[in-house]
Amino acid sequence: MAIDSWVHETLYAGWGQRFLVKRELARVKSAFQDIMVFESHSHGRVLLLDGVVQITEADEFVYQEMLAHVPLLAHGAAKRVLIIGAGDGGVLRRVLQHGTTERAVMVEIDGEVIRLAREFMPGIGGDAWTDPRAEVIVGDGIDYVRQAPAASFDAVIVDSTDPIGVGEVLFTDEFYANCARLLTGRGLVVNQCGVPFMQADELRETSRRRAKSFPDVFAYVAAVPTYVGGFMTLGWAAKDAGLREVGVEEIRRRAMAAGILGTTRYWTPEIHQGAFNLPPYIAEQLSGR
Repeated sequence: MAIDSWVHETLYAGWGQRFLVKRELARVKSAFQDIMVFESHSHGRVLLLDGVVQITEADEFVYQEMLAHVPLLAHGAAKRVLIIGAGDGGVLRRVLQHGTTERAVMVEIDGEVIRLAREFMPGIGGDAWTDPRAEVIVGDGIDYVRQAPAASFDAVIVDSTDPIGVGEVLFTDEFYANCARLLTGRGLVVNQCGVPFMQADELRETSRRRAKSFPDVFAYVAAVPTYVGGFMTLGWAAKDAGLREVGVEEIRRRAMAAGILGTTRYWTPEIHQGAFNLPPYIAEQLSGR
């Protein structure tokens, strides 16, 4: 396979990034998308879907920790967690780190993503794949949330591609309405909402759609180096506005009780609280300006 060639990611018109490839590990066209896994000189192994970077071994901890730990610790008592997408297994592994998690269901539409991640990036998912609390389903997340019983989950975590192609249906009014229905009384849903400096429409539109089904709609940020363009935003939609206002010391106490404190490389109680303090150029997207 190719050695010392460049892979160019062109997520935005006129601007992108590139990786020097040490070794190409897999290139597959699944029923849904083009998948590539390669070993880079700078970021370890890298997973691309349709030419867009999804995860690298070097910085995956930033995105995965913030996507999983923030909603679960804000809730404080989430026992049943639904994960949509996240076929690399990283979110599943973080959710299962919480001793409070009794059941974690992961629904990934593309089984090839799971297969390739387990084969070539085994450290991302770790032992999550065989944890008895985990149920991994290769299937359509839209159908799953449509059919799930009411109040059957405490939290929903959506780790999808951007709202184009296979990921587009995870940003619709129907999807968020079904998430609200299947969540318990203090339930919440988080999802990636892109890099607002370059993708302002994504955060603005998803916020508008989520507000139709949830009383508390906001966003929080994480600095993921390979998601170029500034802060990555994670959309937040909760039935209880108080979940977003939990103080640092209470978050610390919950993290200690859940077994998370001291295990992370990016998330801390202070980062957790500070992530909701948005720069004005991001905050204005929540109001549709």
